[in-house]
Amino acid sequence: MDNATLDRIRQDIAQNPVVVYMKGTPAFPQCGFSAAVVEIFSELKVDIKAFDVLVDPALREQLKIFSNWPTFPQVYIKGNLIGGCDIVREMYEAGELQTLLEEQGILPA
Repeated sequence: MDNATLDRIRQDIAQNPVVVYMKGTPAFPQCGFSAAVVEIFSELKVDIKAFDVLVDPALREQLKIFSNWPTFPQVYIKGNLIGGCDIVREMYEAGELQTLLEEQGILPA
């Protein structure tokens, strides 16, 4: 295990309300799943801190271990792994994502 990378992951998710580890960047997503997650947060007008796992192989591998989640994107809200694209999309469509973001003080109620 790469402790420096794990420390960086812990710091990133502790310091940012919404973190998305994705393929590509919000401006240029490199997969449809990452693009869909960025679009959902954009629709909600929620700022995300995004990290491109394609440019950092160590980050990509350590995240799979850290989260016990093998795919990307990975969405963290207030330090907790929410899941990937399908879960975020389902939560958004059901209104659960908006409720969670309101409860966490990220979206105005």
